[in-house]
Amino acid sequence: MTDQNDIQWYVIRCFSGHEKKVKEALLERFREDGAIDKVEQVLIPTETVIEIRNGKKRQREKNFFPGYIMFQGVYDESINDIVSGTASVIGFLKGGKNQNKPTPLQESEVNRILGKVTKDKEAVAGGGLVEIPFRKGDLIKITDGPFVNYDGTVEEVYPDRMKLIVHVSIFGRKTPVEVDVNQVEPD
Repeated sequence: MTDQNDIQWYVIRCFSGHEKKVKEALLERFREDGAIDKVEQVLIPTETVIEIRNGKKRQREKNFFPGYIMFQGVYDESINDIVSGTASVIGFLKGGKNQNKPTPLQESEVNRILGKVTKDKEAVAGGGLVEIPFRKGDLIKITDGPFVNYDGTVEEVYPDRMKLIVHVSIFGRKTPVEVDVNQVEPD
């Protein structure tokens, strides 16, 4: 049985894009090596964003710390050996005075990260964070509405309203028009 005072949060570095595979491999290795009782949880900090692609909304999970996984548990040499011997893992994030051991995260850091995870889940439930695939300066073609088939340049993006201000050429003059995000496509 582990002492609650020994349980801390640490950061494990891994190859970016391999976080899910590494998490599953670590949990399997902890079970196989009998170290699962030293592990509280292995967490990939993610946020749920809503993307608009081809006029359709879709949700997806996005890592907000690519290449990093959070580990809550007891750090000792057996845990270190399991972590460092797992494919696609670089190792524990080390720093501070003692470069040989990982530095546990401060409670304030953990609360900030976990608070962000919780806040993002609530935001999605309430309508979501929206990732709009257009940026200022992008060339677009309007596909719907009164300005259909006009080409333009994105001048402003309003993710909260799902709107863009686009400059289009009307009678030879650049004119700003407001369009919904789902009324345009990249040109």
